[in-house]
Amino acid sequence: MLMQPVLEIHAPDDFALWPTGEHEAWGYLALNGQLTPAEVGTAVWRLTDVNDVDPDEDDERGPRPEDPLGAFLHGLLTMPDLFAPGGLRVTDPATGTVFTPGCCTGLEEWRAWLDVTDGSGCAWFGHDPDARVEWVGRTVKLTQDADDENSPVIELPPDELRRLLAGAEQDLRDFLALAASWAERQLPEHAAAVTAALARALDLEPGPALGSELTPEPPA
Repeated sequence: MLMQPVLEIHAPDDFALWPTGEHEAWGYLALNGQLTPAEVGTAVWRLTDVNDVDPDEDDERGPRPEDPLGAFLHGLLTMPDLFAPGGLRVTDPATGTVFTPGCCTGLEEWRAWLDVTDGSGCAWFGHDPDARVEWVGRTVKLTQDADDENSPVIELPPDELRRLLAGAEQDLRDFLALAASWAERQLPEHAAAVTAALARALDLEPGPALGSELTPEPPA
């Protein structure tokens, strides 16, 4: 079983502030520590662009800087709640079944998967399709579209889900380290602020990583 943190992506048009790669329109880019510099540039562009929101007149974030780079980065660096379109994609190689995040969900919500392993027993990840993850008996069930009785389904043991989540978090941390090095080269004056913003966007604030040694008990 394979779990990957993925960012919904498309190729930027006429963007020249830093190098980016070419990607299929509205496809997914798996985030990890093996991306090329151009792929990192595309990921950072996407996270910046989707959070490029004009400040209100009385907004505490302050006005946009006048320089093009500072103006483009302003939302990423100042928005209190950042959005990272995408989520965790799970692939069952034995059947070819793929569980992908639905619309309007993001990687900033990836820890909601822990609601399944650690308590509530159910979590939703977007709509159209209505992607649902739930604990049924002693099995975790991943339903691609809960509104479709014929929806593809992946089932796995809770302890395997915990291991997969730990691996996905490591991929995110590896990507963040790669992006930090990229920012030092491409955006030296903004590198620290950009790295901190990416950490917030991916919910990787300082703290212990998930451990694979814990096997949760099923809900009563």
